[in-house]
Amino acid sequence: MADTALPAPGSTSRTRVRRIPEKSVGDRAVLHAVLDAGLVAHVAVTDDDGQPYVLPVAYARDGERVLFHGSTGSRLFRLLADGRPTCLTVTLLDGLVLARSAFESSMHYRGAMVLGRAEVLDETAAEAALRTISDHLLPGRWDDIRPPSRKELAATLVLALPLQETSVKVSDGPPDDAAEDLDRPVWGGHVPIREQFGTPVPDARGAVHPVPDYVRRWTR
Repeated sequence: MADTALPAPGSTSRTRVRRIPEKSVGDRAVLHAVLDAGLVAHVAVTDDDGQPYVLPVAYARDGERVLFHGSTGSRLFRLLADGRPTCLTVTLLDGLVLARSAFESSMHYRGAMVLGRAEVLDETAAEAALRTISDHLLPGRWDDIRPPSRKELAATLVLALPLQETSVKVSDGPPDDAAEDLDRPVWGGHVPIREQFGTPVPDARGAVHPVPDYVRRWTR
């Protein structure tokens, strides 16, 4: 159950959707669903010279926070670890919308945005967080593989960003054609986009072992 003490998505001055506000969603369950469906997030950070960067990261939602990790050798991750303000986004592309004009042609999408400052997890919490990320990306895999060594944990920054200030936007409707375009002799509608896993491909050593059942059960 969502924590009702947390602000609803889009309820702060910084997260209120101003462009097409009817696409804004204030339900935290939808926020959770978008984050749970994604595999890659993009995290923004600005360096000391004011240059913005956007980093793609593997992530997982853990209750009311997002977990992600990077190298201790990364200048940008060290800035995040030091509490530099950030914006994390996840976008799911669900389809292409074919309107009868170029201007109204668009996409079906679900997007989440999280503003805040990340905190660094200590070694014990970091290992648990890495398992959470693995379970999100590769369900069932953690129990088969070697866990991180102390040296590997020391080389990894694991960060947690609270879902305190968030925004969710969903677009899933039909083309919004202008009235004067409706009689144009051209097809209109939408084309769904679906993501799926392919057939597992073994490496040279993997070929001597069967594909794990948990991998066969993965679906998108």
